[in-house]
Amino acid sequence: MNYRPLPLLSPIPPDIAAVADYEPYARERMSAAAWAYISGGAADEQTLADNHTAFRRLRIRQRVLADLNGAHTRLELFGDTFEHPIFLAPVAYQKLAHPGGELATVLGASAMRAGMVVSTQASVLLEDIASQAHSPLWFQLYIQPDRDFTLNLVRRAERAGYSALVLTVDAPVNGLRNREQRASFGLPTDITAVNLLGMHLPLPEQTVQAGADSLFGGPLLASAPTWKDVEWLVGITQLPVVLKGITSASDAQHAIACGAAGIIVSNHGGRTLDTLPATIDALPQVVQAVQQRVPVLLDGGIRRGTDIFKALALGASATLIGRPYVYGLAAAGAPGVAHVLHMLRTELEITMALAGRATLKDIAATALWE
Repeated sequence: MNYRPLPLLSPIPPDIAAVADYEPYARERMSAAAWAYISGGAADEQTLADNHTAFRRLRIRQRVLADLNGAHTRLELFGDTFEHPIFLAPVAYQKLAHPGGELATVLGASAMRAGMVVSTQASVLLEDIASQAHSPLWFQLYIQPDRDFTLNLVRRAERAGYSALVLTVDAPVNGLRNREQRASFGLPTDITAVNLLGMHLPLPEQTVQAGADSLFGGPLLASAPTWKDVEWLVGITQLPVVLKGITSASDAQHAIACGAAGIIVSNHGGRTLDTLPATIDALPQVVQAVQQRVPVLLDGGIRRGTDIFKALALGASATLIGRPYVYGLAAAGAPGVAHVLHMLRTELEITMALAGRATLKDIAATALWE
């Protein structure tokens, strides 16, 4: 039976009161295979679930009668000022969710003046995305087996005006995504990683399936990047290099030693190694190891403004969301992306007001109940 998508929501119905409400609308507008790719995780999806539920274990300490004059959510990162600490994480192949893909996403991000991280595996040229942006863009990079091709990607991002590079370091291969396997996921013929056209195989994030040829001793790991490649990348660009996929103190320290300008605490949305800790649980030890030498950001499991508040209280400078905005994109296009960001920002501001914290700098560990 051929899949026929429903039309986009217009207007957005009033029963979408929180970002989670977009999920059923998105699901019925995506094919079963595309839904498995976007919403699924690795193996038994324990980390995927825990990323979200771990936030529920934390409680906020209320503080009343605080002076909230001049309250705001602004922050500065790598020389740019952002109106709020909610960034769009890199998500590949966004045309799986919407015909406009990343072009629709960047319009929604710009409407809310949100920073956006564009995936190496975007389904739209990185230059075309940049031409539509009205907020700072960062470019997410996988170091390719072809290092000359990698260098060319960096130069393209620099010329297009991207203001940072986000190097994903936790996925030399895909995790075992059983949900994708069961759904027989494969990219449609009209969707591809257009920014990687012309590169010699193997492509990034190759999937290894149970029963296939051995991973060890094969070509994927032979060309996998190491810490030396991080030093190489830092040395070939003037852009700040942010390492995404750090969950341990030792790796955080190593990242800074190699020249990283920032760290994103991430477990790839639970899509690589299952049973990793939730990112909010991993955050404190990374923050302690970094000792404010570079900004630390967090992604994974954020569904509420209270989640953002908790991440900031535990030392994050900002947060990133992935699946929530893709669900908004699938359901309502650019307005859906903007609406997801608007709801989260509104919830964050309400949380800050009720917890008596006027600015992001006022949100410290004392804002959480011990």
